[in-house]
Amino acid sequence: MSDFSIWFTSGLEHIADITAYDHILFLVALCGVWTISEWKSILLIVTAFTLGHCLTLAAAALNVIYIPTPIVEFLIPITILATCIYNFTRKPGSGNASIRLHFGFAFFFGLIHGLGFSYLLKSMLGVADDIVLPLFYFNFGIEIGQIIIIACIILISFLLKKGFNISHDKWQFFLSAAAFGIALIMALERISPLIESL
Repeated sequence: MSDFSIWFTSGLEHIADITAYDHILFLVALCGVWTISEWKSILLIVTAFTLGHCLTLAAAALNVIYIPTPIVEFLIPITILATCIYNFTRKPGSGNASIRLHFGFAFFFGLIHGLGFSYLLKSMLGVADDIVLPLFYFNFGIEIGQIIIIACIILISFLLKKGFNISHDKWQFFLSAAAFGIALIMALERISPLIESL
C-alpha cells in the first residue's frame, strides 16, 4: 500500500469514526440546518471550517503550537453547543449577515477541531523526518470524509423533511436541540479530565 493510501485512509477513517463522533456532531450542527438550495452557503461555510482546521492541524503536527489534549477535548463540544445556540436564533432568509457569521464560527471552531485531528496524526508520525506529504494526504482524507458526511446530512435532512412533511423551522430546532443535548453530555463528561490536567 502506498504512502498516499495509508495517510489518506487514516484521515478518512478518523473523520468518519463513529466512536469519535464529536466531529460528525459538529458538522450536523453546522450544516444540517441549511437546505439543499443553499448549497453555495454550505460550500462557503465548509471552506471556512477547512481553512481553520488545516491551519492548526499543520501547526500542531509541526510542533508550532501545543494545547493539552483535555483542553481541546473539552472545547470541541463547546463549539457544538455554541453552534446550536446560534442555530436557535438564526432566522431563515437572514441573508449575507447570517452567512458571514456562520463563516466566522466555522473558521474559528475549525481551529479547535484541527487540534483534535492533530493528536492522532502526531502519534502516527512518531519521529518521521518528512511529514509534509503525510500531513497533506491525511488532511485530504479528512476533507473527502467531511464532504461525504455533509452530503449525507443534507440529503437525509431533505428526505426526512419531505417524507414527514416537517417545516424547515421545526427541523432546524429539532436537529439543533438533539445536537445540543448530546454535546452538553459530552462537555460535562470532559470537565473532570480537564480539571485534573490543570
